[in-house]
Amino acid sequence: MKCTIALAGNPNCGKTTMFNDLTGSNQYVGNWPGVTVEKKEGALKGHKDVTIQDLPGIYSLSPYTLEEVVARGYLVREKPDAIINIVDGTNVERNLYLTTQLIELGIPVVIAMNMIDIVRKNGDRIDLARLGEELGCAVVETSALRGEGSMTAAEKAIKAAAAPRAGEHPHVFTGSVEHALAHIEESISGRVEAEKLRWYAIKLFERDEKVLAELALDQALIDHLETHIQDCETELDDDAESIITNQRYAYISKIVDRCVKKKAPRHSLSPSDRVDRVVTNRVLALPIFAAVMFLVYWLAMGPFGTFLTDWTNDVFAAEWLQAGSRALLEGWGVAGWLTGLVSDGIIGGVGAVLGFVPQMLVLFLMLAVLEDVGYMARVAFIMDRIFRKFGLSGKSFIPMLIGSGCGVPGVLASRTIENDRDRKMTIMTTCFVPCGAKMPIIGLFAGALFDGSGLVAVSAYFIGVAAIVLSGVLLKKTRPFAGEPAPFVMELPAYHLPSGKNVFRATWERGWSFIKRAGTVILASSVILWFLQGFGFADGVFGMVEDNNSSLLAAIGSAAAFLFAPLGFGDWQSAVATFTGLIAKENVVSTFGVLFHVGEEIGEDDPALWSAVALHYTQLSAYSFMIFNLLCAPCFAAMGAIRREMNNARWTAAAIGYMCGFAYAAALIVYQLGGLITGQVNFGAGTAAALAVLALLLFLIFRPNRYDSDHRRSTASSLDRKDKARA
Repeated sequence: MKCTIALAGNPNCGKTTMFNDLTGSNQYVGNWPGVTVEKKEGALKGHKDVTIQDLPGIYSLSPYTLEEVVARGYLVREKPDAIINIVDGTNVERNLYLTTQLIELGIPVVIAMNMIDIVRKNGDRIDLARLGEELGCAVVETSALRGEGSMTAAEKAIKAAAAPRAGEHPHVFTGSVEHALAHIEESISGRVEAEKLRWYAIKLFERDEKVLAELALDQALIDHLETHIQDCETELDDDAESIITNQRYAYISKIVDRCVKKKAPRHSLSPSDRVDRVVTNRVLALPIFAAVMFLVYWLAMGPFGTFLTDWTNDVFAAEWLQAGSRALLEGWGVAGWLTGLVSDGIIGGVGAVLGFVPQMLVLFLMLAVLEDVGYMARVAFIMDRIFRKFGLSGKSFIPMLIGSGCGVPGVLASRTIENDRDRKMTIMTTCFVPCGAKMPIIGLFAGALFDGSGLVAVSAYFIGVAAIVLSGVLLKKTRPFAGEPAPFVMELPAYHLPSGKNVFRATWERGWSFIKRAGTVILASSVILWFLQGFGFADGVFGMVEDNNSSLLAAIGSAAAFLFAPLGFGDWQSAVATFTGLIAKENVVSTFGVLFHVGEEIGEDDPALWSAVALHYTQLSAYSFMIFNLLCAPCFAAMGAIRREMNNARWTAAAIGYMCGFAYAAALIVYQLGGLITGQVNFGAGTAAALAVLALLLFLIFRPNRYDSDHRRSTASSLDRKDKARA
């Protein structure tokens, strides 16, 4: 018998761990139709006809966040055969709020009392049998992290699905509330499915507009129901939603008192609480976080990560794949152009991306450990009070942190942000942080024109962070992004030792996503770049050319070079390097090597390349070029990630356009005004444009926010005073 079981629970209750335990490798990951919330489903191990659907982590079925909208829509419309409600055994009272709502849907529910190992360790006791009697459903003790009880919960859910209990629900509500709900049920009976009658009655009582729209009730019936609701509000002296919420918590409190016995005193601190007193301390939190991140990046990007990347680039990609394929094809007598396409175009282009994979995997491994331990949830909490001042949520920091390694997983990490407005803003700004692929550009110019100064790299990160902060201020004053950042609500899970299975699964999923997306885009773009560099018109005849100045790439670059002239690098080589940087940022260095005829085996520390770059640029024009390429649209792979997360072509174009426009403005101001100060640039149209852009930016930053509620109130009171003065 085919059966669909939905997993539902609060964030950080162990739902994903249980999903992995139940499905193993039989998983399918995508996005829910029309939204960017991740959708996971898989076949239950040993039961090919049983599908496990992992719902987003939610606190209730009230549609305040995108995750709650998705979960509610799925449960109400898709009608799973049963629900496994994962409850954090260390926080039963808070988790049962969602449980009461799920049971009222009329769908068979099995409660998985998770983290039971921690409950036992704490010396607490939960009377599962009595809890099941109170709620009218089966309760199973589980520890998903240890693989304990998950399959038992699934088997009970399968049995419950075969014998549904339509119409059953706990006796949560009392007095006039129950009377009003009964009256609403009677009034709408026949308009909705019997098993969901109680749920719809509660939503009508709460004046849920979406439910009113779904049921399409006539106005006379709406007015009739509204009278009963108002009577209940008058009697209880509160609004309908608060009345329902209060009675839920009163009911849950009684159940917890009867079924849960805590060994520790009510207000005592758990071991996690004691650690958090230090880790989330206002003074110590940031230094501790800086030390942890330094260690992570030292392991990923330091000697160990560099060794792995150098071996992948120099041995695996260059000697084994590239040189080996060239020798093999030449030995077979394959045509030179096809040999160049395969070894230089395809393998060389994809190899440049594969070189970064070891560092990415080490970074993903370390971040997965921090996530599984429970520290990353604290990081978002720590950064929230800082980011909130600039219109961003604390959860925006995680994508930006990950983006410093690679923009692709950084953009993908934005899906943890519930608020759609905050998520879009995070996606538009995450790639301002210099990623690992931009490091060769910084190293090249630092060595060629700034005597290897470390301040160049430091300034690059400072500029990226400044761009994020300024963007937060600017965008919050526009209609699409107006309003306070969403309230920051996050469950802080108890600290625990990381699970090797979970850590390696998360590392592999992120790493494979990077390889798959980046590799496919680079493969196609490398072939196109190879063709444009190798072919052109010579003496009026189209064919392969030896001089790059005669190539199609040179013609395209020359046509677009005028766009960059105000920025100080208006030659076709710089234009081409900028365009190839859109394919992959590390392509900028290799493109310079080819176009300046340095040779094929080049790197950012190649002395010959340094000399060629130093002859081609001044310090000011080089710095302008670097700023533009650090801040403009990211590589194709990251653009693809932006397209996937935005899930909308217009928003994707707006995000890429904003990044390019911001980068152009920053580079224009730096080159034109910097050149005016140093005497390298004479006052002219470009300088006037830079002054105008700077004035516009300052105006947009410091102008009052007309969408801010405080500003609207002060404006309204000012108008009132003027009206009274006239009177």
